[in-house]
Amino acid sequence: MKSLFIFIISFLSINFSAQALSETQKLESLCKVWGFLKYYHPHVAKGDFDWDKQLIQKIDELDQIHDKAQLNELYSKWIGSLGNVEECKKCVKEDQAKVYFLRNFDLNWISDKHVFNEKVSRQLLFIQNNRNSGSNHYFGSGGKKVYFRNENSYGSKFTSKQINLLELFRYWNLVEYFFPYKYQTNQNWNDVLKEMIPKFLNADHDKSYHLTLAELVTKVDDSHAFLYSPLISTNQYGRRKVPVEYSHAEGKLVVTKIIKNKFNEESSLKIGDVIYDINGRTIPQMVNSFGKYVPASNSWGKITKVKNLFLFNNNDSILLKIERDGQNLSITAKTYLLKDIILEKQVVPQKWRFLDAEKKTGYVNMGIIEKGDLDDMYKDLKFATSIIFDLRNYPKLTIFPLSRMILPEKSIYYQFNFPETDYLSKFYSAKNSIGRKNPDYYKGNVVVLVDENTQSQAETTTMMFKQHPKAKIIGSNTSGANGDIIRFKIADLDTCFTGLGAYYPDGRETQRIGIIPDIIIKPTVKGIQEGKDEVLERALHYIKTGF
Repeated sequence: MKSLFIFIISFLSINFSAQALSETQKLESLCKVWGFLKYYHPHVAKGDFDWDKQLIQKIDELDQIHDKAQLNELYSKWIGSLGNVEECKKCVKEDQAKVYFLRNFDLNWISDKHVFNEKVSRQLLFIQNNRNSGSNHYFGSGGKKVYFRNENSYGSKFTSKQINLLELFRYWNLVEYFFPYKYQTNQNWNDVLKEMIPKFLNADHDKSYHLTLAELVTKVDDSHAFLYSPLISTNQYGRRKVPVEYSHAEGKLVVTKIIKNKFNEESSLKIGDVIYDINGRTIPQMVNSFGKYVPASNSWGKITKVKNLFLFNNNDSILLKIERDGQNLSITAKTYLLKDIILEKQVVPQKWRFLDAEKKTGYVNMGIIEKGDLDDMYKDLKFATSIIFDLRNYPKLTIFPLSRMILPEKSIYYQFNFPETDYLSKFYSAKNSIGRKNPDYYKGNVVVLVDENTQSQAETTTMMFKQHPKAKIIGSNTSGANGDIIRFKIADLDTCFTGLGAYYPDGRETQRIGIIPDIIIKPTVKGIQEGKDEVLERALHYIKTGF
């Protein structure tokens, strides 16, 4: 009986080690091993190998691999060929001065017995424990910020499935080890890899390649992220446009301006028209359609990034369904090439002004005021009982000098997470303070206007204003994309994602959520038609009534 038991166990063990693996399983493991060795193995991380070339060779070799035993033999020989890894005594010592953030850190795949045998897992674990530290061939750091370097370009055109996979693996590992919000993505990042491998294998021409890359970038769910592809812009969205300006509210578009064309042709649209259907699709359906290839932190961020695409097309006209004067109408709106649309010179708004004759309420446009303007602005507005700071835009690096004028004392306003470059995928936290001891601080009401356009530096500036004892944030949830960005190329196309994590001082999240206003107010269709700024009006109501 004992002999039979041993035979059964031995048989199952042999069968398990020789289990068949799918193409996706093999490639998934290769992506993780290749990326891990790239950043962790001391010789690879120092740039001793042409690491892209080695990946392409291994992709080809996988065609001859059919089971777990063969795959592990391949990995074991590969790891052994990279040279001896010396013991790293300092690697076992954790910096006691740092507070670590570990929600992104996950190397548990190394011990996955469905894919790796004990020998390969031990080899990988040894490299983890004796990893590269200090300089790295593939990234550098300036202060606490990281930048990528020494990545080869293979162009933006489709060439082969090997190059497709190389770009997928490159991007996946950049997110795996450097993106501070990986843990927040809608889809688990490991599952993204499984889903995208077959798609990259099936991409067989330029357009499908670019769309697959765009879909991958969208998976980070980060409004900072983008993929600049003229091919997608031209073919997917169109080169022709209906020449109007519009605002989005309540799931519809409200026409706010008719733009002239070089042919002096009259528009079929009028100011105040409400567009609710474009070529047979509602506005929410348009958002979902475009959204597959446009990354954003949340639904309102998605609308912000895609709404300017709605009236683009490659056809001569677009069929619209609109509401006008209480009637529902179907109209055909003509489109024009951008060169045939006459762009009027924009009126430059005032950087700051009073909103009343009594000079009790000041207003500052944070999107255009610059550091050199602040002394004059504050000299004019410091005796106002309230100052409204409009942050529905992107500020010009005014946060620090403004904090020294506005705030009563130095205070912690944000917690940032920085990449631990000696143990990648770990981050460490540090609290940031702003302002100074200032008995002459501004003692009136500080009212801040925000919406989905309030992103990144604008969100950080909002958090600075929140440190004022009489601050009130009014509007709608901000973008939810905060922290400095890392710019780089994927398949020779410009892209980026957030590089530093940003949180409230108590650790609460702002990424994907945004900063939640104290008083929530959103534009309405009726308000836009009447030319109202309902957010500003609500701020004035608060100043007058206190609620």
